[in-house]
Amino acid sequence: MKIGFVSLGCSKNLVDTEKTIGIFKANNYQIVNNPEEADVIVINTCGFIESAKEEAINTILEMAEYKKSKCKYLIVMGCLVERYKDELIKAIPEVDLFIKYSEYNTLWEQIENLLKDNKNINKYKDFDKVKERVVSTGENFAYLKIADGCSNRCTYCAIPYIRGPQVSRKIEDIVEEANKLVKEGYKELILIAQDTTKYGTDLYGKPKLVELLNEICKIKELKWVRFLYAYPETITDDLIKTVRDNDKICNYFDIPIQHISDSVLKRMNRQSNGTSIRKLIKKLRKEIPDVVIRTTVMVGFPGETKEDFEELYNFLKEAKFDKLGCFAYSKEDGTPAYRIKEQIHPMTKKSRYNKIMSLQQEISKENLENQIGRKIEILIEGKSFDGKTYVGRSYMDVPEIDGIVYLNTYKNLQLGEFTDGMVIDISNYDLICK
Repeated sequence: MKIGFVSLGCSKNLVDTEKTIGIFKANNYQIVNNPEEADVIVINTCGFIESAKEEAINTILEMAEYKKSKCKYLIVMGCLVERYKDELIKAIPEVDLFIKYSEYNTLWEQIENLLKDNKNINKYKDFDKVKERVVSTGENFAYLKIADGCSNRCTYCAIPYIRGPQVSRKIEDIVEEANKLVKEGYKELILIAQDTTKYGTDLYGKPKLVELLNEICKIKELKWVRFLYAYPETITDDLIKTVRDNDKICNYFDIPIQHISDSVLKRMNRQSNGTSIRKLIKKLRKEIPDVVIRTTVMVGFPGETKEDFEELYNFLKEAKFDKLGCFAYSKEDGTPAYRIKEQIHPMTKKSRYNKIMSLQQEISKENLENQIGRKIEILIEGKSFDGKTYVGRSYMDVPEIDGIVYLNTYKNLQLGEFTDGMVIDISNYDLICK
């Protein structure tokens, strides 16, 4: 049988998809990219916010159309199924099998029962320890999941209800996988978890990210390593020093602050406050002068006043984050914030979102212009459509999230090669080098 996959949502979801692909491949199924060729289509869904749910539903319905031709089985798995399995079974009968996130340890058993191919039912009883994985992000970088779930209980977030509390992997298991990925040729590893800075707390009684980074950096052939996401209250002096002093760790912090108003942060059940966030940003820039800081903020959280929003706007104007994502609050079933009465009007949320993004566009332009004249190291990942310009990334860019680097050079460079370039211009969110 030929199997096609669609992976939606976050990078942690993508790793789960890659492991599922690996299981199919290990059992001699043929993996195809074109759904028109697939006998079986597997969709890994996201159920985090309303827009993600809509995308998942639309994708399921789109893939269901292929059952009118070659596709025999449609399988849907992941976070959306975890939240709404019973409703989905009734609403979309075209789907042959729904698999909840909490059912992943029986994932292969359920799939083989559906396909009536019961050769290896007992082979994959612990999904977390599945070593078969087909990396789908190209040849240069791979995501490395170090923990799953979240124990923070922010009042707006459904992740703890979908994926449960934080469960960290053992350091030795992560390092083993890191070694395997580097031996396969990956130059960059991106450590991912819902809260990487609390990695190990559940397993070892205290955070162990620094120890994990130090172990991974011992891998000789590894060039870059970075981690997403770092919560502000658990970024320690030791972690800052480790990033600063280790050449393999990119000077890049992704810190989802969400807001700066103490009243909003308190209602969000965030553990940081405006004062501690401001101090952290100053410390990072002092200790690591070339640090790149990305953040995420939320507007329109229930009870957010005009004054709260203005405080956030003015802070962002002063802080000048290198990268910023903004979300309008999405009312999620089962979360404490869902029950807060002071909900913000959708038009107000949209207006605040637009103001933040307009401001950040100006800041990003200014920040990028400050890079002109700087020499940077570039990882070559491809060429432009006309074939005249190399395309790559610097340590300042997370793939598929941040910008890219265009390099004009007469050198004959190979994909996956590192080279130096001088920044001579900018284009939107990208750098132009020679």
